[in-house]
Amino acid sequence: VQLQASGGGLVQAGGSVRLSCAASGRTFSDYNMGWFRQAPGKEREFVAAINWRGGSTHFADYVKGRFAISRENSKSTVNLQMNSLKPEDTAVYYCAAGSKFIGFGFTSSLYAYWGQGTLVTVSS
Repeated sequence: VQLQASGGGLVQAGGSVRLSCAASGRTFSDYNMGWFRQAPGKEREFVAAINWRGGSTHFADYVKGRFAISRENSKSTVNLQMNSLKPEDTAVYYCAAGSKFIGFGFTSSLYAYWGQGTLVTVSS
């Protein structure tokens, strides 16, 4: 699966950004999708995930109530709507795909395919 993330940029605190990830190469509905992020000098961390049908989601506590994840299997895309952004949300955001046959969750080891990342910078 090839993944291409887009939509990052510079936004003021309190603002919103919508990230998109386009998948190609395999049957999109065979994969659970996740978003992870890595801030400068920090380890990569989980943000949100959605299962292959779109019927189940996981969110990290630090984004719950502010971020939403959705997918359109007909378009092979997954989106991350980020609202009420904070400076601490500044990071490179990565989309990832994991086979629906090996489980759904928030650990990075469940995701075999990764996009190149898109930078989101939140200014205070």
